[in-house]
Amino acid sequence: MRTALSISLLVIVTCLAATATSAQKLPKSIYIQGNAMGTSTQLGRSASITIIIQALSVPADQKILIDAFKAKGNEGLVNALSKMPSKGRIAITGTLGGDLAYIRKIPLPDGSVKLRLITNRLLRFGEVWADTRSSDYELSAVEIVMSKHKGKSSGTLMPATKLKVNKEGETEIELFQFPWKLVNLRVRD
Repeated sequence: MRTALSISLLVIVTCLAATATSAQKLPKSIYIQGNAMGTSTQLGRSASITIIIQALSVPADQKILIDAFKAKGNEGLVNALSKMPSKGRIAITGTLGGDLAYIRKIPLPDGSVKLRLITNRLLRFGEVWADTRSSDYELSAVEIVMSKHKGKSSGTLMPATKLKVNKEGETEIELFQFPWKLVNLRVRD
């Protein structure tokens, strides 16, 4: 009985340790604010955007997402993202916002930093109920280049996307609508 209890406790501690290491916790949250400007058919539309980054994804997270996509395509990726703990939040004017499941920080040669953020898109009730084509695009992605020069940061918001493999066997992003340009980005303390 005592051995079974010890083994059970060891399993629980190992699982908790694995969960705790699935994110690189930041000493201080990063707040990014800016504006999303519509392009093409959304030209003239704009919204405010707020991103809060509390942790960064570890390399193991990337491997989990790649393996999930290889095994079950976009559906596998969506399922894997839903199981990841939140690394931050994104809020766009007019929405409740949502958790960010994957955040990667990539240093660039000029001293700037590229941030890649991916999460499951919150589907609206009407989309799901009417089974609209947009409900097939279950991911949202953001790419931001934080320049070391003040006022030069920029980015792209892809609110409704899915990943697919094209005829040449390459992975590509399919967008439901045109991407939004992120401007006036600033880091707030």
